[in-house]
Amino acid sequence: MFEFDQYLGFLAFLVILTIGFWLMFFLAAIVPYWIGGSVGELIKEKRAARKKAKEEA
Repeated sequence: MFEFDQYLGFLAFLVILTIGFWLMFFLAAIVPYWIGGSVGELIKEKRAARKKAKEEA
């Protein structure tokens, strides 16, 4: 029959696999959304600063 060590190895494999899956999900879905939003905000701030400088001149 199976020994307890084999179950621990299988559980460790499942935990590592699950952590890897969620990490890939995070990197593929959430990080690009976060970076895109940051870049969009930066562009808006630069446009506002340019518009303000143009109005003052």
